[in-house]
Amino acid sequence: MKHALVAVVFGVSVLVLAPAASAGAAAAPHGSGGASAGERVVLVGIPGLMWSDVTPDGTPNLWRLAGDSALGSLSVRAVRKDTCPYDAWLTVSAGVRSAVGGGCGMAPTPEKDGEGAAIPAFSWLWEVRGQRDAGALGQALHAAGRTTMAVGPGAALALADRQGRVDVYAASPAEVTEWSRGDVVAVEIPDLIAPYITGDRLTDAAESLSAGARREAARAADARLGSVLPRLGPATVLVAGLSDHGSVPHLRAALLHAPGGGAAGTLGARSTHRDDMIILPDLTATILATAGVAAPPAVIGVPVETHASGATLDERVEALRTADVAGQTIRDMTGVFFTTLAVLQVLFYVIAFVLLRRRDGLSAVRAAAVLLAAIPVSTYLVNLTPWARSAQPALTLFASVAVIAAALAVAALAGPWRRGVLGPLTVIAAVTSAVLLCDLLTGTPLQLNSLMGYTGVVGARYYGLGNIPFALLATAVLLVTTSAADRLVRTGRKGVAVTLVAALGAFAMLLDGWPGVGSDFGGVIAFVPGIAVTAMIVAGRRVSIVKLGAFCVAGGLLVMAIAYLDYLRPPAGQTHLGRFVGQVVDGTFLPVITRKLGAMLSTLLSPNLMPVVIAAFAFLVFALLRPGAASAGVLPIAFERAPMLKAGLIGALVSGLVGMLVNDSGAAVLSMALALAVPLVLSAGIRALQYAEPAPAA
Repeated sequence: MKHALVAVVFGVSVLVLAPAASAGAAAAPHGSGGASAGERVVLVGIPGLMWSDVTPDGTPNLWRLAGDSALGSLSVRAVRKDTCPYDAWLTVSAGVRSAVGGGCGMAPTPEKDGEGAAIPAFSWLWEVRGQRDAGALGQALHAAGRTTMAVGPGAALALADRQGRVDVYAASPAEVTEWSRGDVVAVEIPDLIAPYITGDRLTDAAESLSAGARREAARAADARLGSVLPRLGPATVLVAGLSDHGSVPHLRAALLHAPGGGAAGTLGARSTHRDDMIILPDLTATILATAGVAAPPAVIGVPVETHASGATLDERVEALRTADVAGQTIRDMTGVFFTTLAVLQVLFYVIAFVLLRRRDGLSAVRAAAVLLAAIPVSTYLVNLTPWARSAQPALTLFASVAVIAAALAVAALAGPWRRGVLGPLTVIAAVTSAVLLCDLLTGTPLQLNSLMGYTGVVGARYYGLGNIPFALLATAVLLVTTSAADRLVRTGRKGVAVTLVAALGAFAMLLDGWPGVGSDFGGVIAFVPGIAVTAMIVAGRRVSIVKLGAFCVAGGLLVMAIAYLDYLRPPAGQTHLGRFVGQVVDGTFLPVITRKLGAMLSTLLSPNLMPVVIAAFAFLVFALLRPGAASAGVLPIAFERAPMLKAGLIGALVSGLVGMLVNDSGAAVLSMALALAVPLVLSAGIRALQYAEPAPAA
């Protein structure tokens, strides 16, 4: 049986990996918005610009330019949670997320040197601040013989070479007499950010600027842009709101205007796998690609891509404004949501403990368990509704999640499967699995801007399977497969049951880890031992610590193989998995490991996550060791009536524990695995207890 299991996992791996690897190796890079190599390119940076600032009356020049441009959201996350103009321009210069450290505000004023200028003590950035990639953009342009022209201190920082020099410099657009002197031009328009600056630092009270004052600042920036655009000549123009304007991050405005116009649509990039969102390093890659210059290996951005859209300008701008509202709401409400969820989980276990000991209110406890287990998947399904467009997005979001969870619980408890011990468990686990797998196959539109997903405003992840969704997917897949395996084992088809667990688990695991789909490094390491342990228990095999360690090693080897296939692709097509292999090759991977380890350890003190882990584990352990006192024997009777259920629960806990140790989300992984698995298993036990005679499994 063990050899059959290995053969099935290997066979599925080959079938999925081989075609994808061939496709990845043969894939050619996408275009960079239709620009041909060697064109002039102009980057106009308006720090702080959001799409909510752009209106037909308030910013007429921007509005007209947007009419025949590709529009997108710009995630300006660099290193800190908020990005000041200095860090933003420095990130464009380096092509990687960068930060100067200390107080942060405007870029330093360059010193004139003939018609050009030099950033004073530019080497200080890499010698003292460790920004070893500073100057990568300017150095690559100069090495290729391109002339750089900067207007404003931030623009000079972006285009400075490794000596801190730009070829042509002017302090403001008014000083420029001949715009054609630069092959690559950067322009800083600081009017919108100026009200938020005290001295040369971004103020802490930046968000307090009145709406009227901000409109006036946007109008001034637009007027300055209007004075520049007619004088640029033929060029690809990038306009970017490339920094935050205060301590609260937002999605910023980005547009690309091709020579002659006609590029109306959306602006995206493979760095985010989104058709309407880019990141700061993408600006670096786009400038180089448009100028016909090869990007240095360290640049993590990719050239932006334009996508046709049948929407009107008003509709495109409104969609981008809504994206920022959604991201802001998720950022602000995530803490409230997880606190509420933790309180509900702890209260549930306390009340369940009391009622189960009395054999009282079993139906109510079962319904509450199913309802709690339905909440996670509801946080993704809610994104099928237009909650972010409502007048009260936060209230609408929470109300919609509650309604969807209640509907799923009713369906699970009232459908034709309600009489089976595993009926509601199977429904909730199947819905959770299906939603997350379909989301992976369609580009993860449901995880973006979701309470249990991620948001471009925070900028930690833009696509693929996040750590919390991984925990939910692994748990749901293992529970639903063992539910099906239970019936197969009862009818004497144990081999088919093992094959089912291994095959479906391997399919979900490969989607989780495959670059550009799930792109989840730690998830594969954690998924493999969970699948293997579950399959071995279903097969009736003994699981030892040595075997468990071997399964973890196998998961690590598998994910490194996937990452290596990603590494073999062209740099512009790689995901963070392939780039990690590159860091291993050049010996720069230790900071990544250290950062993730520190993030994982910090979650062990989380007041929102650890109570769920402690309460669920305490209830689970006590219920197994003292079944009569803790849970009226519901867990033992659940495992007696549906023996394979124990395999799914143990496999889910193994994946959760390993996932906690290998992911930077740490306790979040285990807490969400427990939050889904334990209530569902408890609901199955209560149903088994309610039967006076044996009842069939689902």
